[in-house]
Amino acid sequence: MSQLISIAVPVYNEEKNIPVFWHKLNEIILSKITAYQWEVIFINDGSRDKTIEELEKLSKIDARIRIIDFSRNFGKEVALTAGLNHCRGDACLMVDADLQHPLEKIPEFLEKWEAGFEVIVGVREKNKGEGLVKRIGSYFFYKIINSIAETKITSKATDFRLLDRIVIDEFNKLPEKNRMTRALIDWLGFRRAYVHFNANPRLHGKASYSLWKLFRLAFNSFISFSLFPLRLAGYLGIIITLLSGALGLFILITKYILGTMSFSGSVILAVIILFLIGIVLICLGLIALYIANIHTEVTNRPLYIIRKSKVRI
Repeated sequence: MSQLISIAVPVYNEEKNIPVFWHKLNEIILSKITAYQWEVIFINDGSRDKTIEELEKLSKIDARIRIIDFSRNFGKEVALTAGLNHCRGDACLMVDADLQHPLEKIPEFLEKWEAGFEVIVGVREKNKGEGLVKRIGSYFFYKIINSIAETKITSKATDFRLLDRIVIDEFNKLPEKNRMTRALIDWLGFRRAYVHFNANPRLHGKASYSLWKLFRLAFNSFISFSLFPLRLAGYLGIIITLLSGALGLFILITKYILGTMSFSGSVILAVIILFLIGIVLICLGLIALYIANIHTEVTNRPLYIIRKSKVRI
């Protein structure tokens, strides 16, 4: 029996894109690659237009289509999670409905999967129509998070990716509520390969990810995958305490021992205040270490991931 490939497609206000997307997907992939069975899961993320009506029309003419209809907009990360939670395939391919992800690349994903890779990541080389602010923001996001996070995230990696069943099952065990799907997949590990592509311009409508949503996603990623922001107060406290302590020692020696320099009372008071602020920040840093331990326990990620287990009984 041929293997089943799931395709998870999150949609939000994609009324005009869905018929074109389905036609192209069916024409260049589903009808041509007959070595696999297919299921296509559309996750309607609380669309306000006629997206659900378009999906229901398609589901009536093709049994391979499944629909998950959210009660409201929960966001793309949650929609992708729902797709992975409900897919039944031996592998699942995640793709956007606005045709920015080139469907012509799907055979390359499948080839790498057949070669034994368990995570195949689409890496965007160019994004036609992407604004300067998003390009700069993306550049600094990957620079910062890869500097402070324990898990390295591939620069310019996208949600256009294929996951083997074993990866899907492990991903579905992760309990986080505020999540960045691609970062969680990177945290899982497994054998990975990359497919490089140039993103097409969006077909119709506006991107559902506004600058504010992208900023919030980045901020949540910093918090979820790095404890550095939590420890920052402690680091600042150590620096301030050392500098103010050295300055205070310098004032003490030059004013009261050597008598070579004179400092006003306000200067001495300022140094004392800086020193005390440093002590307070160090105390906050110590509290942050305990909070970091609580954060790690509450996140409740598994301690390790097993790809295969060969144990003799």
